[in-house]
Amino acid sequence: MVTGASSGIGEEFARGLAQRGHALVLVARREELLEELARDLRDRFGTSVEVLGADLGTPQGVASVVARLSADGEGGLAPIDLLVNNAGRGEGGTFVEQDPVQMDAMLDLNVRAVLHLTRAVLPVQIARRAAGYERKLGVVNVSSMAGEILANPGGSVYGAGKKFVTVWSESVSAEVRKQGVHVTVVLPGFVRTDMTRGVQEQGMPEFAFVPKEHIVRDALRAWSSGRSVVIPGGQYKAADGLLKLLPRTLLRAVTRRMA
Repeated sequence: MVTGASSGIGEEFARGLAQRGHALVLVARREELLEELARDLRDRFGTSVEVLGADLGTPQGVASVVARLSADGEGGLAPIDLLVNNAGRGEGGTFVEQDPVQMDAMLDLNVRAVLHLTRAVLPVQIARRAAGYERKLGVVNVSSMAGEILANPGGSVYGAGKKFVTVWSESVSAEVRKQGVHVTVVLPGFVRTDMTRGVQEQGMPEFAFVPKEHIVRDALRAWSSGRSVVIPGGQYKAADGLLKLLPRTLLRAVTRRMA
């Protein structure tokens, strides 16, 4: 299952998994775009594609996807081997300027939906592993390098939410590893998607962007090998190393100047 599959990284995950021969369940708000993508993947790769229109920023949308993730094979619904939690939104602006309703909506989608969907699928996967199922099982959570920035002016709520997803994913990975289920969190930097259009228009240099197909490739390789964290792109691996080494006072000064 891939959430947020109608565009961007989610669409690339869907294409990458279909190319690898996986049957898919695609989730997004824009059901008409999912149907177009599903037809293309069926025609191109001959794979089975199920479409599930749902707004994961709402309780009703989360409940419908949780019900699908809870399927254990009965009733004709195949259980999920891999959940890719990709759906997200990223409104910016200083904290005091942001609309509280929009902040709640962003956290509902970026954090709460990820929690509830993962909580729905892991017990089913653990039970399947205990029953002798041999194929790889688990979750890939799409976080962001924005969560690794110590001070993130203009992106405080978004960055903090992504940091939560990263830390929580690493903890859950440690909890379920001995039960034969793998949780991997991927931390992309800048990617050319609808969500980063504003950054692209501001003239961000080309080297700052990582191709979507590289993110999907690295994420799936990391999950297959049982790694808990992956940072696609050499420039962001280097940046992560610097962020861990530089003094906090210097990091705060640098991010203020960048802002």
